Amino acid sequence: MSIPVDVVVMAAGKGTRMKSQLPKVLHRLGGRALAQHVIDTAARLSARSVVVITGHGAERVEAGLQAPAGGTQLKYVRQAPQLGTGHAVQQAAPVLPDDGVTLVLSGDVPLTRPETLQALLDLCAGERMALLTLDMPDPTGYGRIVRSGDGSVQAIVEHKDASEAQRAITEVYSGIMAVPTRLLKGWLARLDNQNAQGEYYLTDVVKFAVGDGLSVLAHRIADAVQVAGVNSPLQLAELERAHQRRVAEALMEQGVRLADPARLDVRGELLCGQDVEIDVNCVFDGQVALGDGVRIGANCVIASAVIEAGAVIHPFTHIDGEKLGVSVGPGSLIGPFARLRPGAQLGAEVHIGNFVEVKNSTLAAGAKANHLAYLGDATVGERVNYGAGSITANYDGANKHRTVIEADVHVGSNCVLVAPVTLGAGGTVGGGSTITKDTPPGSLAVARGKQVTLPNWQRPAKKKP
Repeated sequence: MSIPVDVVVMAAGKGTRMKSQLPKVLHRLGGRALAQHVIDTAARLSARSVVVITGHGAERVEAGLQAPAGGTQLKYVRQAPQLGTGHAVQQAAPVLPDDGVTLVLSGDVPLTRPETLQALLDLCAGERMALLTLDMPDPTGYGRIVRSGDGSVQAIVEHKDASEAQRAITEVYSGIMAVPTRLLKGWLARLDNQNAQGEYYLTDVVKFAVGDGLSVLAHRIADAVQVAGVNSPLQLAELERAHQRRVAEALMEQGVRLADPARLDVRGELLCGQDVEIDVNCVFDGQVALGDGVRIGANCVIASAVIEAGAVIHPFTHIDGEKLGVSVGPGSLIGPFARLRPGAQLGAEVHIGNFVEVKNSTLAAGAKANHLAYLGDATVGERVNYGAGSITANYDGANKHRTVIEADVHVGSNCVLVAPVTLGAGGTVGGGSTITKDTPPGSLAVARGKQVTLPNWQRPAKKKP
């Protein structure tokens, strides 16, 4: 559409049935706040602005949402007290330019598809009122669509105000409409609260439009998930699974092999190359990219990471890049039961084994730490073999220090490398050593107490009572 679109998001409600101190629209689905889904969808429509109407927990809601990418402007208006949906949109009217179309959305309805909203905007075309409707087997609680003999919409009647005949109607209003803004403002000014709820209903603008001779059309859909709202933890959980199923289907259409689509959680953005395999119960958070041929074992949690082609992440591995990110080089083997923390940067064919933790460290191609080890604030060269039970002692109680392990070093089991320290290329550290000084290339360093053996030694025995 060439006509500008301004989106109004109603997000002022308390959400009593959520039984939570967190405002309802900030509860998360797929890793994002409910209202953030709505805002991001508006941006995909190239909306000129998004106006979020806040009320309950307004400051928290406004702090918890982010402006979408692109040129869409995010604005806030307050509704206090909350006197109904019509009263809510009245608060937004002063910031809506007259030359556009207003698209009204709900902050607790997160899964409406952009293409559905675009079809609604096309139906409006800047000249008509367009309503998004749905046929429901049980329409209890929803506003009914009342049509005339020619099929045009005559009114929306709220459930509590509907007659028995009107309550038998199964076509319901979704809460989503597109209206020319210049006309909407006039109708908003005519609203009253003479109804069973004593509220100002936004739906009353339909009868005003009909009375003024404006065409009111409905875009009817069959997919209830697109207009499903969240009013309770149960409904939130149901929509979470619906969202995850959508994500799983999209991944499988791209060629990703999922062991079980019902046991996948993507709480951000997951990008996959060809021939990616993901086993059950895996969670992906933030921005995660999986290269060609990557295999993810069961029960892994991966956040803010890049896993390059051919890498294998064995079961029960935890990778969390947070702000620094994690990268795993091509052909690397990670886990099982490994932990990669922020700043872990692994080269090609690196091996990180069971119960090994890596934090803010780089490991060059072919380096291995296969068992029960810790590498923190370390620079590890090519082909280093890092022994079981060894650690970098990187923290002196006040500051972090770096350990440098140059190429082809072998570190024995149960060693402590006290940073700052550098192990020269090709050197060896004997098992059980505590290294506090730099070691030259090609050397053997052993730093442990001399073994003492006492022959015929007897263990202490318990005294008899």
